[in-house]
Amino acid sequence: MSDRRNSAQDDASKHSYRMIVALEDVADKSFDYVIAGGGTAGLTLAARLTEDPNTSVLVLEAGGENVDDPLLLRPALYGAHFGQDMYSWSHQTVPQKHADGQQMPWARGKGLGGSSGINFFIWNKPPAEDVNDFERLGNPGWNWEHLHEEVRHVEGFTRPPDEMLQQNKVRPGLWQLGSEGPVKVAFPPAIDAIDVAFHEALFKLGIPPAPNPMGGDPNGFFLGPSSHDAKTYTRSYATTAYYLPNKDRPNLNVLVHAHVVRVLTAPAVHSNELTATGVEFLFERKRYAVNAKKEVLVCAGALKSPQVLELSGIGDPEALKKIGVPVNIDLPGVGANVQDHLLISMGFELKDNPSHLTFDMLADPAIGAEHLRLHESLRGLHTRGMNGYAILPVNALTPNAQKIYENAKSSVAKKLPTASPGLQDQYKIELSRLKYGRPGTEFIMLAAHFSQPNPPKPNKKYISLHAGNFHCLSRGTIHCTTADPMQDPAYDPHCLEEDVDLQILVEGMMYLRKVAAMSPMKEIISQEVNPGPLVEDGNYEQMRDFVKKHLWSCWHTSSSCSMFPREKGGVVDPSLKVYGTTNLRVVDLSVIPISVAGHTQAIVYGVAERAAKIITGKLDVLH
Repeated sequence: MSDRRNSAQDDASKHSYRMIVALEDVADKSFDYVIAGGGTAGLTLAARLTEDPNTSVLVLEAGGENVDDPLLLRPALYGAHFGQDMYSWSHQTVPQKHADGQQMPWARGKGLGGSSGINFFIWNKPPAEDVNDFERLGNPGWNWEHLHEEVRHVEGFTRPPDEMLQQNKVRPGLWQLGSEGPVKVAFPPAIDAIDVAFHEALFKLGIPPAPNPMGGDPNGFFLGPSSHDAKTYTRSYATTAYYLPNKDRPNLNVLVHAHVVRVLTAPAVHSNELTATGVEFLFERKRYAVNAKKEVLVCAGALKSPQVLELSGIGDPEALKKIGVPVNIDLPGVGANVQDHLLISMGFELKDNPSHLTFDMLADPAIGAEHLRLHESLRGLHTRGMNGYAILPVNALTPNAQKIYENAKSSVAKKLPTASPGLQDQYKIELSRLKYGRPGTEFIMLAAHFSQPNPPKPNKKYISLHAGNFHCLSRGTIHCTTADPMQDPAYDPHCLEEDVDLQILVEGMMYLRKVAAMSPMKEIISQEVNPGPLVEDGNYEQMRDFVKKHLWSCWHTSSSCSMFPREKGGVVDPSLKVYGTTNLRVVDLSVIPISVAGHTQAIVYGVAERAAKIITGKLDVLH
């Protein structure tokens, strides 16, 4: 994909940026709401809060504006933003001792729109029961019914033509998508035969079509839409959906290249809590402050929100002591309970067939130019996406499911006595998910070479089949190692610390080999490239080694500022207010208390929409 990346970077270099507001309009000034982070959640909140013309909002975004940039808008450029400082933060985990010592890339979106501007366009929803687990963990009202209602308000789904529906057997359950929302959601104008073959092979292996993949029951295989605008087949993300339509509101202020350092606090007047009075931020290496008359809203994402809180003196006293930050609020849950989705990929070279379109083809300059021309008439690869999915329980993949459950149960039993009350509750839910066959393993088909370690050959077409574990038992940490805000915290997801997480991924890979060997997939595939000969068929130990070496993150890190009761290790209450404060909230993926079996883009929008109602008093979740 490097040629496509370089081509897109050439496009991006032609783009010029402007300041949205100037520093002098912000420094030492006062706004009703100050939002730390102009990503997915931050821009959603800003748009909703400024619907009231009497409410002033300031968004501080550490990256640039990046508006109308082809590299962000054009589909099919999967991964082209990673490693480019203008578009992504190149975060890395610490070496993962249970994953062959590798440091896993944790890239995140940099600039307005955050990760919604560089993600892989996937729009799907988790099982309803996964979201209901939020409520089971002590958060009244945070359930599927309410969160799904918010997500439907976000969705601007365009129904595809009947011919495409009939040809690809798209099920009616997909119509549980909103059609009037600002984030555009669409299927491609055509589904490639490879996606259809993938699902036919799963069906022959006994996997059913999902009953209601967008309505809370994705158990099975399904075709999923993308966050594409069907009118242009370009990316629909927080910038196009929430910022650009509202950018001229006089009460909406955005300062880019403003890196939030910490929240400023003072003792509350009528309680022993703290009140957030503003934030401190860096602009061109100098520190400035801005005042908040009502609230400070931290929307820096699961990787950075814990850092902002710790540098504000809010967190585990031991962690704060190590970096020399005085304790303002003793809150040990900050930076704890970190969860992630793990993925492992298999690569297959396809037999020569000119009718198959794969994204590898764009590496050829002539073909790349042709598909840019095709895109103008809404055809070609830049209208395609990742559309073939399956979300399954472990017992659908392997007869070893009961053994895996028993192993997990035994491991949890050893940890329960020393686990926090909140983690104890999570362990019980995770075991229940395994025992009762709740779907938590995802299979995805991508029509491109996206696997390791063997590289692609020139002029060949590839597909990648991915197995993901979205219900991992392992729990990690994110803690600052220094008081320098420009230094990343130590990102330690503790990948594969619980061996059951590895066992499930291995079973997923074994199952994908069965899928590849089943008609009609076997008629399409020429050879397996990765793992290929590195793993003999049926050799479990070799597959374990392969997974540990080539595992990667799905970039869905969550729960580092979890919504739990405070006595159970929580950081925010059900109104997303930080414990011990009167007016400081966290609004991003860090607040969900337990991970879900689904890609997280829609969840983040839903959390932000619900937060806006809470903040403006339209919804009272505490009474």
